Amino acid sequence: MTIVRYPDPAIEVVDSRFARYHIGNAALELLWTGARWAEGPVWFGDGRYLLFSDIPNNRIMRWSEETNAVTVFRAPSNYSNGHTRDRQGRLVSCEHDTRRVTRTEHDGRITVLMDSFEGKPLNAPNDVVVKSDGTVWFTDPGYGILMNYEGHRDTFELPRNVYRFDPATGQATVVASDFDRPNGLCFSPDERKLYIADTGVSHNPNGPAHIRVFDVVDGRTLTNGRVFVDMKPGFADGIRCDVEGNLWSSAGWGGAGVDGVHCFAPDGTLLGKIHLPEPCANLCFGGFKKNRLFMTAGQSLYAVYVETVGAQTP
Repeated sequence: MTIVRYPDPAIEVVDSRFARYHIGNAALELLWTGARWAEGPVWFGDGRYLLFSDIPNNRIMRWSEETNAVTVFRAPSNYSNGHTRDRQGRLVSCEHDTRRVTRTEHDGRITVLMDSFEGKPLNAPNDVVVKSDGTVWFTDPGYGILMNYEGHRDTFELPRNVYRFDPATGQATVVASDFDRPNGLCFSPDERKLYIADTGVSHNPNGPAHIRVFDVVDGRTLTNGRVFVDMKPGFADGIRCDVEGNLWSSAGWGGAGVDGVHCFAPDGTLLGKIHLPEPCANLCFGGFKKNRLFMTAGQSLYAVYVETVGAQTP
């Protein structure tokens, strides 16, 4: 056991506005390690557990808030990456290997929501959110078909798009087509804005490493795309908003001082950082009061209590 001096030096207040979210005697906790690349955390408040992906090991893991134990929830998982829940509490997952977005019904059956667009297979869906109207919005950068480590090598047949899928009608539309590698995404609390991370720099040193924000029109289309924040020298992956509209972004591949989580005000000002010893891939709010930030990073699962609540957390 590691004894941490309070306040935990892993939590850095950059702007005085972050102090209100920083709990002085709440330390960063390492909950578990043993993954090859941990991703896609999603909180199940009704069961008091967290699910997250261990992509290269082709499994979904389950961490219990009551016992602190980590067990295998699903294996094989088709190299699942990002997850969320719909408004009925069902698990919605992005699968690399099968190149599809699925929904796990309450009885355990798997429903395929979308695996192709205009007759061509998706690349490898990455991250996903469900809007309050039930529509499913997801990114399709294709990391899962670039190599065999997190899926299988295959050919791109579609551009690297961001999609909106309506389960009620079965209709899908492209809402953004000008990204290099669209990755994490989340809505603002009022769903009038959509944030999308671009991780093009992961395969091109001169590629984008920013988070863009769009205005959502009539709940169906995006307009007025602009850069919200540039994450260099690292880049963002998974992102989430709290109820006050702050954006909490994973940060990785920038080394010490960068890797972890960065919190931004709605105006893009950096408020604070949570420093991790591994690149952070994704995050979500959860816990009994939804005020616990869970972070999947490298081989591990971390958590810290904060004095805010996640937006759109089932």
